[in-house]
Amino acid sequence: QFDLEPILAAAELLADAKVDAIIWSGTAAGWRGFATDEALCRRITERTGIPAGTSVLALNEIFAATGVRRFGLVTPYLDEIQAPIIENYRAAGFDCVAERHLLDRGNFSFALYSEALIASLIREVAAAKPDAITVFCTNFRGTALAEALEQEIGIPIYDTVATAVWKGLRLTGVDPARIAGWGRLFREVR
Repeated sequence: QFDLEPILAAAELLADAKVDAIIWSGTAAGWRGFATDEALCRRITERTGIPAGTSVLALNEIFAATGVRRFGLVTPYLDEIQAPIIENYRAAGFDCVAERHLLDRGNFSFALYSEALIASLIREVAAAKPDAITVFCTNFRGTALAEALEQEIGIPIYDTVATAVWKGLRLTGVDPARIAGWGRLFREVR
């Protein structure tokens, strides 16, 4: 699933379109280790000459830029995925103060959960008063929830679909504030 060759071949195909950036919208580095995404970005850029980023590395950059130290985590993942995510972030200096996960072993199935369910998980995590909450899965419908829930709970929500888009805009020199309705990330994090 995470073999680099097919990903690099796909990056080469994207390079034919003369894109200004290539973004890996995936969260496996959360449990596999951030170095996997760092290596992926390096390899994409070496192979294509195009700057690369990822959802997870963008989230880490956002946490650093906004001073997040205590975060909440919402995912559809199994225990054996959730625990390493929490540990990798702890090792990087970020404390997961509340988390919820759905114990789903699927992938496509992640997209089938309702926004209402995801919103309820975010509200539960918000009770711990983290600095920010991340909806951590690029096949989970959290992006459209950020704007309204941030107003409701007063805590930034950084969805990993949104972090990928944010990073792509930054790499291409486009102001992220052009994106409306996806939360404070696009207005406040430069």
